[in-house]
Amino acid sequence: MLNTTPTLKDLFSQLGLDSSDEGMDYFIYQNNGLPEEVHIEDAEFWTDSQRAFIKSELEDDAEWCELIDQLNAMLH
Repeated sequence: MLNTTPTLKDLFSQLGLDSSDEGMDYFIYQNNGLPEEVHIEDAEFWTDSQRAFIKSELEDDAEWCELIDQLNAMLH
């Protein structure tokens, strides 16, 4: 069994977002400047299912957690 570590591109795909380099750059550019007091899962731009996925992964400290933290830093 091949076990690979997910990447930021994989996270974007998991969230149903454009995972091309240009798509990821645009998403981050468009949503950059998230106020420090707003947790990533509470950002207004997520759909309900995206928000639920992010919240669940963070609560469970699951395999996506580090990538969510990375995206969080990029958005803040």
